[in-house]
Amino acid sequence: MNRGARWAAWSVAGIVAVVHLLVAGQYDVFRNELYFIVCGRHPAFGYVDQPPLVPLLAAATQFAGIHVWILRLPAVLAAVLLVPLTVLFAQLLGASIRGAWLAAVAAASATLVTAMTATLGTTTFEAIDFTAIAYLVTRATMRNEPRLFLWAGAVAGFAFETRYGVLFWGIGLAIGIALCGPHSVLRSRDFWIGAAIAAAIALPNILWQAAHGFPFLELVRNDNSGNFTGSPPAFVLEQILSVNLFLAPLWVTGIIAPFVSKRLAPFRFLAVAFVATALFILITHGKMYYMAGAYPTIFAVGAAACTMLPRVLVAVWAVLAAANGALSLPLVLPVLPPQRLESMIDHMSPRPRPVEAAGIGAPLMQMLSDQFGWRELARDVNDAYRALPVTDRAKTAIFASNYGEAAAIDVYGVNSPPALSGNNQYYLWGPRGYDGSVVLAIDVDPAQWSRICNTARVVGRFGTSPYAMPYERNRPIVLCRGMHPPLPALWPTFKHYGIENLGSDLREGPAASHS
Repeated sequence: MNRGARWAAWSVAGIVAVVHLLVAGQYDVFRNELYFIVCGRHPAFGYVDQPPLVPLLAAATQFAGIHVWILRLPAVLAAVLLVPLTVLFAQLLGASIRGAWLAAVAAASATLVTAMTATLGTTTFEAIDFTAIAYLVTRATMRNEPRLFLWAGAVAGFAFETRYGVLFWGIGLAIGIALCGPHSVLRSRDFWIGAAIAAAIALPNILWQAAHGFPFLELVRNDNSGNFTGSPPAFVLEQILSVNLFLAPLWVTGIIAPFVSKRLAPFRFLAVAFVATALFILITHGKMYYMAGAYPTIFAVGAAACTMLPRVLVAVWAVLAAANGALSLPLVLPVLPPQRLESMIDHMSPRPRPVEAAGIGAPLMQMLSDQFGWRELARDVNDAYRALPVTDRAKTAIFASNYGEAAAIDVYGVNSPPALSGNNQYYLWGPRGYDGSVVLAIDVDPAQWSRICNTARVVGRFGTSPYAMPYERNRPIVLCRGMHPPLPALWPTFKHYGIENLGSDLREGPAASHS
């Protein structure tokens, strides 16, 4: 990277760092982050709904108590380092300093990509992982450095242990190379050694999934019906608007240019990989944001294609993209106080559309609304638990309808037992020795539960935050006495792998099957 490109990369990366660090602790811990912390406190080679690395990392950041800012430092680091990596990639493909600035601004102002690094999650590292894999493969072929395939394999393996979406990207790259070359890659010993390294790193999680009956596949089958993937034209329009309207010409150029420019012809496989990944997501009804990780690579190709544009045009383009990205920041980062953000969203026309059914009714965007109400939930459950007779507490199980509620109780609860739930990983942890003689059931239907309990009455409510998701507001806390049959016998009927908050089945529990 030459001096001008370094200046572009690190000056923009510095701005990204400042913005993320200033707002990282503005709201509270996100629903999934709470769940990751709890999973990471139960170390394993895998979990029902994700590989192990993010939960282990989340738990490691919270060894000295719950600190939102520290929890999100890895996500900030991923957002910052993505910028120079994208610039480095663009330069590898032939971008000048002008192209380097375009690549830097694109990596920093793509709203969809920024959203992935707003919290610590399984998608947090996809953009930097996908870009690193593509960069290493491209450099290995361009500069005849086949040993870089080994590093690409290592990155792919760790990416798999973070999120399974890297399979789409890996298959896309393989299709691109098979269709467009260079075909010598497939004859390279180092390429196949790199693939073996990736498989070896991924193997412990694959074995864990196999040992538990591949619960992730069951989860995917249950979840996809709630995704608003839409038709191909609707999907493309959603990508244009959610990434950054002013960046659409850049990534569209990145797809087309290798097929019309002789200079960029060796990089056709990158364009094919991008399109193939989009097709995989459409075919499998994946969520719109699953594409986020692929954008920096196509930005780099687009920046290399646009590198000879007039300096003034590039400057204006970069400023417009940066401005649009900045205006969109409140929708993905906790930049504004919640009351101002709610007012802003209410006055937007059209109102931002949720990407899945779970996001319907969010007073803020779903990712931001799901950062409210958890401490209050834990407090209200603790109050209900402490109100029980002392003789009851030792045998009282606390059952939550979904993993977010259960994790909030586990993370923020004070002197209360570990929560139970039939949702995702909590199901595999089982009833933990409780017989169901006394159960505090969180967010369930009292009428339904009265069919499996001798008595079931509402003893409290939780959900006072006006910014929390609607299904987490003003919900009952039910005291069940005398569960029949006992909890261990009923446990299989509580099983639910998938979206944690949509179905009445979660709130009704197994009662419907006993009606």
